[in-house]
Amino acid sequence: MKIVSRLSLLLVVLFFQMNVSTAQELSLTEKYKEQAIQHLSRLMNDFYVFPEVAKKTEEHLLAQWKAGHFDQFTDDESFAAALTTSVQEINHDKHMRIRVNPPYEAQPNTPERRIEERLDRLERSRRGSYGFNNVEILEGNVGYLDLRGFAGLENAQASADAAMQLMARTDAVIFDLSKNGGGSPRMVQYLCSYFFDQKVHLNSLYWRDGDETEEFWTLEEVGGAKMPEVPLFIITSDRTFSGAEEFSYNMQTQKRATLVGQTTGGGANPGGTRRINDNLNVFIPVGRAINPITKTNWEGVGVVPEIVATPEDALAKTHELAQAAAEAYRAETKKKYTQLFADLNSKLDHYTAGQSEEEILGQLTICQKVGLLGEGDINILGYEYLLEHKKPQIAESIFRANTLLHPNSANVFDSYAEALMMRGDLAASVENYQKAVDVAKENEDRDLELFEKNLANVKQKLSEGEE
Repeated sequence: MKIVSRLSLLLVVLFFQMNVSTAQELSLTEKYKEQAIQHLSRLMNDFYVFPEVAKKTEEHLLAQWKAGHFDQFTDDESFAAALTTSVQEINHDKHMRIRVNPPYEAQPNTPERRIEERLDRLERSRRGSYGFNNVEILEGNVGYLDLRGFAGLENAQASADAAMQLMARTDAVIFDLSKNGGGSPRMVQYLCSYFFDQKVHLNSLYWRDGDETEEFWTLEEVGGAKMPEVPLFIITSDRTFSGAEEFSYNMQTQKRATLVGQTTGGGANPGGTRRINDNLNVFIPVGRAINPITKTNWEGVGVVPEIVATPEDALAKTHELAQAAAEAYRAETKKKYTQLFADLNSKLDHYTAGQSEEEILGQLTICQKVGLLGEGDINILGYEYLLEHKKPQIAESIFRANTLLHPNSANVFDSYAEALMMRGDLAASVENYQKAVDVAKENEDRDLELFEKNLANVKQKLSEGEE
């Protein structure tokens, strides 16, 4: 029993000594802290968007260092938090944060480390679905997107288009940015572009490097149907930050959306992460946002919503507002569509050969642009005038317009060719049946054999007529 007790006591002593030794090894040295503060100061002076603020921040850090303020912090986590507090005491920039590096295996500043960091970012984006956390259709035909981040457009465009495609036929849209910490200004620009059909100056970013200002305008084309008139609502919170604030501010200043929730976090200075040492990094803002309307931004003050709501009530309140807006939108859309149909019917009913063709094309173009008529709808309209109303010239004008609106569709050329054949213009019919076959081959159309058969039939008729 005594031998066991002595052995146990010895193990306890050895274990205690090992823990003390390990703690001493892990405890940050004065030299380590001094070098970290000096490197952090150089990074701020070299890159921070406001050089004079960077200098004042450096002076504050050095004064705290000399006063022994950082002696109490013995590990990287607490030291990083203390450095963040210190720099923000001077620059008040919520973007500038010091963090502990992830536990990478490869050595810093090596190709292997860069690959590891890149793969880590990709994996985090993939796990988070590039920020597209949830998209659904709520009651009242209201589209809802819970967006947790604005991922890089080069990786996340397909996800963005898929989400917008699901909401394309809704009568109001809610963007929930209450848990969105920001991200790529390119993705902000891209998603904003879905809600405008005209070229709009959304935001500008001033970059210290090069003393340049970059303008961000809406894009003419996106990967889906634009929704320029659909009511848009944005849910915000105090966690809404950076790029999410830009999206909200862009839409608010353009009077394109209604914001519901809380005042946002207040970070308008974009930048990137830079290495302090093997264990620490810092996000350095290297630019600032400049709104084209207000000539300022939301830095330090946040974006203030038009309708205040608690985080618990924000979604229900926004959905209620969106349902009412959707109902009004449907009524206005019905009124507009009724007038467009009336205008189209007037053009068709007052058809004059040689004069009305371009007017019909113009009216069908408008109807297609607003989503009233698609390729199939126009084709059906053509057959109505061809077969039911017995007005082949009007039908030809409709079919011809469809070929101009959808030049990559074999079916529209086939229909136009059929109308020409029925009127006896076999040469023009052959030309368009041939076009249908050519397009079908290029697109690997499953109806290629049918188009080829139709072409052969009209060629036979043309040959017999010539004999």
